[in-house]
Amino acid sequence: MSLNRGEKEQVIKRVTDLAAKAQTLVLAEYRGVTVADMTRLRANARSQGVTLSVLKNTLARHAVAGGPFAVASEQMTGPLVYGFSEDAVAAAKVVVDFAKSNDKLVVRGGVFGGKALDVSGVKQLASIPGREVLLAQLCGLLMSPITRTAVVLGALAAKKGEPAAA
Repeated sequence: MSLNRGEKEQVIKRVTDLAAKAQTLVLAEYRGVTVADMTRLRANARSQGVTLSVLKNTLARHAVAGGPFAVASEQMTGPLVYGFSEDAVAAAKVVVDFAKSNDKLVVRGGVFGGKALDVSGVKQLASIPGREVLLAQLCGLLMSPITRTAVVLGALAAKKGEPAAA
C-alpha cells in the first residue's frame, strides 16, 4: 500500500525526531524473519529503549539527510529494519543478540558518533557493557580505596587494642 504525500511527510518527521534523540542507528536485513520472531524482537527492543522501524529506504534517507546518520545512506538498500537508541549500545545489543539466535536477521551496519560502522563495528559496539554496568563498575572503583583504607585502619585499631604480646 503506497503512502500519499502527507503520510510520507509524517513518516519523515517521525524518523527525523527519532534520529535527533538517538545516539546509535543499526541496520539489519529482515528477509525471511517470521512475524512471530519480529514481534519478539520488537518487544525486546521496546523493553531496552530501542525503537525499531521498517521503513522505505527513500523515506529513511530523507529523514536522516543532513544529520549524523546521513553517512549510512549508502547502506540503506533492501528490506531493512532500522534500530534507533538513545543509549549508545542498546540498539546494537538488541539486534546482534537477536541475530545470534535467528540466522535470518542479518546485521548490515550502523552509525555511532557520526561514523558509519560495518558489521564488525556493530558487533564490537554490542560487546561494550551497558550504561548501568559501567556506572556500577565506576562506583566499585571509587569505593575500593576507601574500603581498603577502612580495613587497614580497623586492623590497626584492633592491634592497638590487644594486650602486648611477650
